[in-house]
Amino acid sequence: MSLLTVTSVEPLTPRMTRVTFTGPGLDEIGTWPDQQLKLLFPRPGGSAHVSDSPDVGTWYQAYTAMPEDERPWMRSFTVRSLADGVLTVDFVLHGDNGPASSWAARAMEGDVLGRFGPSPDYARPLGTADLLVFAGDETALPAIASLLELLPEGRRRLVFVEVADPAEEQDVPGVRWVHRSAGEDLVSAVTAADVELSTWVWLGGEASAVRALRRHFVGAGVSKKDIEFTGYWRRALTQDDAPTADDLAEAQERIAALSG
Repeated sequence: MSLLTVTSVEPLTPRMTRVTFTGPGLDEIGTWPDQQLKLLFPRPGGSAHVSDSPDVGTWYQAYTAMPEDERPWMRSFTVRSLADGVLTVDFVLHGDNGPASSWAARAMEGDVLGRFGPSPDYARPLGTADLLVFAGDETALPAIASLLELLPEGRRRLVFVEVADPAEEQDVPGVRWVHRSAGEDLVSAVTAADVELSTWVWLGGEASAVRALRRHFVGAGVSKKDIEFTGYWRRALTQDDAPTADDLAEAQERIAALSG
């Protein structure tokens, strides 16, 4: 693992802020679609450092061996951009209901986090179908925005992003914004759209919504191998809570997709 140092903090919307980092090894990492990494947030008075080992097994063993009151909180994030040794991550702010949101709301230049990843071992290419569909909530917006930037002009796509209200919209061309303040929801908006069989789908966001949308597209005839899906968060649960039966089933599906 390595350490990251904050170089800038920029509010994007009332509920999202952008943080840039520098740190050792960042200029050695390539880029690929949907880069994901682990960020480690120090507990009060503690450190974000766990181990200097680049090996995931050694690093994670050291992490789990730490006393719980010293062990940094670990959360998964998607890279918004990574270029010239500068890492950019967008954080959703939802009050003090979690270590990542609490940290981001108070982040300052010079703050330090731990980093593990991103790893090219988990790289997945964009689909080659006639139509690409992207759907997620605000937690998936950084990934969706970075994926859209990779598409050539004129590539057919449908993009749905659920956010709290119009103030949360960002300058991401082609998005069909879904506003919870207006009683809208992502699943209803996406399932109401017409899609064709030659479709590749990317889904991210709240786990139960992702599962519902995946079932919808499979039922509509889209091949499972053409659906990328990740439950970024779980309603009423955190990443520290034990996985549910649905979480375990999703993990098995993702492992099968990566192995296929």
